[in-house]
Amino acid sequence: MIKITLKDGSIKEYASAISVYDIAKDISEGLARVACVALVNGKVEDLRYIVREDSDLSILTFEDEEGKKAFRHTASHMLSQAVKRLYPNTKLAIGPAIDEGFYYDFDREGSFSYEDLEKLEAEMKKIAKEDLAIERFELPREEAIKLMEERNESYKVELINELPEDEVISFYKMGEFVDLCAGPHLMSTKFVKAFKLTHTAGAYWKGSEKNKMLSRIYGTAYTKKSDLEAHLERLEEAKKRDHNRLGRELGLFTTSEVVGQGLPLLTGKGAKVIQILERFIEDEEENRGYTITKTPFMAKSDLYKISGHWSHYKDGMFILGDEEKDDEVFALRPMTCPFQFSIYNSEQHSYRELPIRYSETSTLFRNESSGEMHGLIRVRQFTLADGHIICTPDQVEEEFKGAVDLIKYVMKSLGIQNDISYRFSKWDPNNREKYIDNQEAWETSQEKMKVILDHLEINYKEAIGEAAFYGPKLDVQFKNVHGKEDTIITVQLDFALAERFNMYYIDKDGEKKRPFIIHRSSIGCYERTLAMLIEKYAGALPTWMAPVQAKILPISEKYHDYCEKVAKTLKGKGIRAEVDYRAEKIGYKIRQGRMERVPYLLIVGEKEADNNEVSIRSRKAGEEGAISLEAFMERIQKEVEEKVTE
Repeated sequence: MIKITLKDGSIKEYASAISVYDIAKDISEGLARVACVALVNGKVEDLRYIVREDSDLSILTFEDEEGKKAFRHTASHMLSQAVKRLYPNTKLAIGPAIDEGFYYDFDREGSFSYEDLEKLEAEMKKIAKEDLAIERFELPREEAIKLMEERNESYKVELINELPEDEVISFYKMGEFVDLCAGPHLMSTKFVKAFKLTHTAGAYWKGSEKNKMLSRIYGTAYTKKSDLEAHLERLEEAKKRDHNRLGRELGLFTTSEVVGQGLPLLTGKGAKVIQILERFIEDEEENRGYTITKTPFMAKSDLYKISGHWSHYKDGMFILGDEEKDDEVFALRPMTCPFQFSIYNSEQHSYRELPIRYSETSTLFRNESSGEMHGLIRVRQFTLADGHIICTPDQVEEEFKGAVDLIKYVMKSLGIQNDISYRFSKWDPNNREKYIDNQEAWETSQEKMKVILDHLEINYKEAIGEAAFYGPKLDVQFKNVHGKEDTIITVQLDFALAERFNMYYIDKDGEKKRPFIIHRSSIGCYERTLAMLIEKYAGALPTWMAPVQAKILPISEKYHDYCEKVAKTLKGKGIRAEVDYRAEKIGYKIRQGRMERVPYLLIVGEKEADNNEVSIRSRKAGEEGAISLEAFMERIQKEVEEKVTE
C-alpha cells in the first residue's frame, strides 16, 4: 500500500506503484489536463514519474513557478525541434526557460531572419498538433556521447564531458527529436499552443567572447491566447520605454565604437541628471554623519592582494603592466573599500570615534565581457555612491538599520519605493573557490544578518551563491522593462577584510579590537540608476531631477527680450530653464518640447510680456493658462523641494 499526502494535507492510498499523471487524473480530470509537473518529496519530477513509496505530492500548474518553467522549457524544445526540421545542419547549444519566456542558442551559417521566425512558429504549431509524447530516458556516459556524436551535436558532447562522473545523463525524446536535458517537461507537445518567437540576438557560447558567437532565438509561451496577447502588449510598451533607445532619443547619452563598448558618453543633459543625483546623495550622506573621501582610480597589485580581489576578482579587473616583466603592476580599481581602509589605517582610532562612516562618489572599472554590455545597465566604467561603515560589534545592527533607512529614503525620493524587492545573498558552501573559505565565519555572519533583517521586518528572498566573496549581503533588486532583474544597491556584512588590513580600534579596556565593516551604497551605480529612471518614467523624469525644468517659448521674436529676462530670473532661483529662440511656429515648438518630456513649457506673447506672466503648459495637466512669473517660481520651487514624483 502506497500513501500519498497531497498539498491540502489529504491522503490517498494506492495498492501499487502509480504514475503521478494517474494520481493527478484521480484527483481531478480538469487538473490533469493543465498539470505541468509534480513536486514529489521536495523534488520536481515529470508527470510520468512513478511513485513507488509513501510520498508527499503536489501537482504544479502554470500558476506555480516550477510549472511555468517546465511549460516554457518544453516550448524551447519544440523550437529546437522545429529548427532541426527546417534547418537540419544547425547545431544545438542550450535552451532554458527564463523569467518571461525561453530562448535557445543555435550554431548555423548566418542569423535568423524575421521570415525564419515566422516559418519556425508555423512548424511549432504543427508539432503541437502532432501531440508528441515527451519521454525521458537515461544513458551511460559513453553511450550518451556516442548518440550526440552520431547526431553531429558537438556542443552537447562538450556539455556531457563537463558533467560530474556520478551525474545522471538524461535525454528527452519528442517524435524523431532527441535532446540532452535534465528536465522536467510536460507529457506532450499538445499543451503548448499559445506561444510567440519575439526576437533574435547574438550570444557567445557559455557567455565568453573567446568562444564562437551563436544565434539566439527568444520566445514566450502561455496556456491562454489572451495571456499571450497581454504579454505581447507589455513587450511593445517595454520597447517604448527601453532606456537604450529612449535615452539616446532624448539626448541623454550616446556611444561610440571608437571609444569602446561599455563606455557610454553622457551628453550635457545626461551629465546634468547625474550631477543632480550626486549632489543630492552627497548632501544627504553628509547630513547622516558620513565623511567624504577622494581616492585614486588605480593602485598597485599589492593592495588588491591584501584585500583578496587579486585572487578572487582578478579576471574582472583592468591590469596595467605585466606581472612577469614589471617590478610594479597596477590595476584600475573595481571597488573603493581597500582605499578607504587605508585611510582608516593612517591613524589610530579609539572606540569613542566609532562608528566612522566613509562615503565617496567613486569612478570604478570592471572588465565585463562584451556579451554582457547593455546601454547604461552594464558598463565597464561607472560611478558608484560607495561607502563603508567601520563600527564596534554592538553598533552593527543600528548602523545596518541606518544604511537601509537611507536607501529607503532615496528610493522614495526617486519614486521607486514600490518597484523594488530585497534579496538576502548567501555563500555557496559547494563553491568555496569563489569565497574566502571560512565556514564558521560565513555561518556566523549570515545568522547575524538574518537576525538584523528580521528585526527590520524586511520581506526578502534568500539566494545561495550571490554573496560577495568576503561576506553576505542584502541586495535591492529592480526589474527593467524587459523583466530582467538587476541589483541596484547592496549592503554587505564583512567578516574578513578588517583582519586582512590589520584594522583595529582601542577598546575602553585599552585592548586592540577588530572592528566590524559594513559595505553599502545609497543609490547604487548612477548610470544604472539613470537607466532605471528613464524606463520607470518613460523619459519624463520628475521635475526635481529633470535636466531642463522649464522651456520658454516666445510666440515671435518680438518677445525674445522678455523671454531672456524670464530665463535669467528663473536661473537666479536655481530653476533650470532655457529659451527656444528658433524661428518656428509655436505649435511646432510645443510639440518638440513635449517630445523632449520637459516638465513645463512657458508660452510667452504680448499679454504675458505686458503683465510679467507666463502661460503654462505642464506635462501633467496640459494647458493651464497664464499666471504671474512669481507664482510659477514658487510652484516649481515647492515641487523641487518636496521631490514630487507623481
